[in-house]
Amino acid sequence: MNVLQAIIIAIVEGLTEFLPISSTGHMIIVSSLLGISKDEFTKLFEVVIQLGAILAVVVFYWRKFLVFDKNRFNFYLKLIVAVIPALILGFLFSKKIDAMLESPLTVGITLFVGGIILLFVDNWFKAPVIDSEEKINIFTALRIGFYQCLAMIPGTSRSAASIVGGMQQKLSRSVAAEFSFFLAVPTMAAATGYKLLKGKELLMAHPENLKLLLIGNVVAFVVALGAIKFFIGAVKKYGFKMWGYYRIVIGLVIIAAILMGYSLEV
Repeated sequence: MNVLQAIIIAIVEGLTEFLPISSTGHMIIVSSLLGISKDEFTKLFEVVIQLGAILAVVVFYWRKFLVFDKNRFNFYLKLIVAVIPALILGFLFSKKIDAMLESPLTVGITLFVGGIILLFVDNWFKAPVIDSEEKINIFTALRIGFYQCLAMIPGTSRSAASIVGGMQQKLSRSVAAEFSFFLAVPTMAAATGYKLLKGKELLMAHPENLKLLLIGNVVAFVVALGAIKFFIGAVKKYGFKMWGYYRIVIGLVIIAAILMGYSLEV
């Protein structure tokens, strides 16, 4: 991976991390198109640049994360409880998850199926009763956390899974989207920390790769800031159908390319 490739992958991460279209799936496909070999560092890079996206959430919602008042303890407690399912299942099935990350066909299928779901999700959950984060209780947060675990299948989208889970739990579209952003912080921080811990010897052996990680995180941060603002506005105005159509088209293109003999694996 060179600097230009790192920047392109970071742009993809920043654009797609908080949209319901699967950042992991898009990075897998773009990496294949760019001819980036799937070595241990590229796998680590695609996870660790999520730190930039995490920081974008904290900065965008700094009052939620950094202003301490009587509601802050409950806010953090809900995030801790909601992330527990992902921590447990991610640890237990880490090898299987890593294996699926190398499968463009899995990405194509899950993008397509998830797209169909997004076409109808607005009609399924028409009567939300939770219109602010403060009204989400611990048990609701935990149930959303279980939905988030579906995103361990590449192409599913952590954002889409947790948003659909939130809407099923009677959250409004915008509150479900925002809680998905909040939940991304501990989830992605844990995944990134675990990946860095496993890959510390690799980085120590090749310190030049730290430059690529730094560039990737800075680019992902800047792009993610814009993506968050855009997505919240789009969800309030248009709902999720547009993202459903996008996922279906991209999923079909990937599946068709593989069936026609084009290799998207490096």
